[in-house]
Amino acid sequence: MPSRLTALDASFLFMEDASTPMHAGGVAIFTPPPGGFDHERLVRLIRKRLPFVPRYRMRVRDVPFGLARPVWVDDERFDVTYHVRRSALPKPGSRDQLNELVARLLSRPLDRSRPLWEMYLVEGLADGNFAIVSKSHQALVDGLSAVDIAQVMLDPTEETAVVPGDSWRPRVEPTEVELLSQAFTELATRPATAVEAARDTVTDVSRTAARLGGKAAGMLSAALAVARPPASSPLNVPIGEQRRFATVDLELDDLKRIRKSLGGTVNDAILGVVAGALRAWLMTRGEGVAQGDVIKALLPISIAVPSASSGEPGGSRVSATLVELPVGEPDPAVRLQQISFQLAQLEAGGHFVGADAIVNIAGFGPPTLHALGARVASSLSSKVYNLAITNVPGPQHPLYAAGSRMIAAYPVVPLTKGQALSIGQISYDGGVYFGLYADRDALPDLDILVSCLEESMDELLARCEQSRRTLRVVSDKAPVKKKAQGR
Repeated sequence: MPSRLTALDASFLFMEDASTPMHAGGVAIFTPPPGGFDHERLVRLIRKRLPFVPRYRMRVRDVPFGLARPVWVDDERFDVTYHVRRSALPKPGSRDQLNELVARLLSRPLDRSRPLWEMYLVEGLADGNFAIVSKSHQALVDGLSAVDIAQVMLDPTEETAVVPGDSWRPRVEPTEVELLSQAFTELATRPATAVEAARDTVTDVSRTAARLGGKAAGMLSAALAVARPPASSPLNVPIGEQRRFATVDLELDDLKRIRKSLGGTVNDAILGVVAGALRAWLMTRGEGVAQGDVIKALLPISIAVPSASSGEPGGSRVSATLVELPVGEPDPAVRLQQISFQLAQLEAGGHFVGADAIVNIAGFGPPTLHALGARVASSLSSKVYNLAITNVPGPQHPLYAAGSRMIAAYPVVPLTKGQALSIGQISYDGGVYFGLYADRDALPDLDILVSCLEESMDELLARCEQSRRTLRVVSDKAPVKKKAQGR
């Protein structure tokens, strides 16, 4: 029988509507090999790598009368050329033209009658490069236990890895009677699913509360940050169906210089850059920015889960934490110190409440109730945080797609209701690449925010130089102790 969608996977389908499509995406820029690169070559590559991602040939099938969550079934009419498409930019093939195309492609919802992914080869970029734009529904890829097609298409060398042959044949779809029979059987044999899900969630939350009670003030302040609603912000407004997309490139070495000079970690430095950019952007809008003002950022993270038997790390789970970005602080070094302190306290606090446990609350009951619960959770998000920021460390060596070297990669993080901006970031091969995804009407000045990010980086680097000069002056002025003269 077909496998049923998990509560988490189904929630992404149920909360989706025209203004909040729940697919994530990415944009990668490539330099073609000497022999060139075309659509046919990309199709051949994807066709060979599909066995590594079997769900990419499956579609979602609803259960009659909504008696159970949907199931995954093989797409009997699967056609890889439908999913791998071709586009091109007019001359001059600028980055702005590419970003506009990406925004339009990612704004469109995926066809639910087919496997929930698409990929576009975009030709005509300046300097002879090309781009690959991918989009996959979050029901298809959860980020930890599943793998994205854009990941398996890449190789660590110019040589395309040889993979086993593909013998896939679609299984016949179940009839409506079979789907109903499976649903009734599950209800009859597992009536305690709802109770177990609720019990697991309560246990997880209770343990976290107990840990908070025994931790220092830093963890307590983190808990209070969740309880306090964020201040009103132009980042939290009703959103429409159309998007804007922009990119920013930074150097990883520059962020390491900031870390070495001003303290913290590279991740702290990245958030420091974002905080400074948001402060400057708010000021360009005439928004009042006073001492103590913050923007609440939701940071999805992966944390190690101890093994029940050994206590050693036994896997990973998705978790999330809130960090208050101090946009009211004018000093970039102090902003960075405040961010570093928050993250250090959260790290010292150990595990957070897992997103998998929280979602399981909505995992039981008919999908109708599940849909309502997911929509309520989505509508409440703006009352908890201002924007989501993802930060993924990537490999620090080149990757290739059929011999084409990837020179940059930008994530696209979907928006939820009341969230007008998301920021995705990945480090790769010495660079740090930001993808800014925004509601088209709410942020017509997204290009200004891009400039503010670049200026915020320059501001922190200037502070590093100032700190270096100060240390050198102090060192030069320090008295030199003379060696004692022997008798």
